[in-house]
Amino acid sequence: MSKRGHILDILLSRGKRGLKALREFMYGMTVHQLDTEIRKERAHLDHLFMLIVFGDMVGLPLLPPYHSMRLLPYILPGIEMWKRRVLREKDLTDLGTVDL
Repeated sequence: MSKRGHILDILLSRGKRGLKALREFMYGMTVHQLDTEIRKERAHLDHLFMLIVFGDMVGLPLLPPYHSMRLLPYILPGIEMWKRRVLREKDLTDLGTVDL
């Protein structure tokens, strides 16, 4: 490889890194907060859905078992994490969200 080709490769890699940094900066300035809020809302809705469908696992039966069993194959990977989240102890600091 010639010296000129090596220099072009270096400039190209620096340009890609600079473009990536600019893209991440713009993401942080524009939509990062919206993205985190949407993720929190989705987690909250997933939590409520699991509670309604599989509440009988934690002592709160709401739906007939037939419907729960039909949905079980789709929900199975997240059941253990959901049960830990529902059954963990909570204190007053868990109730509110803090914005810095």
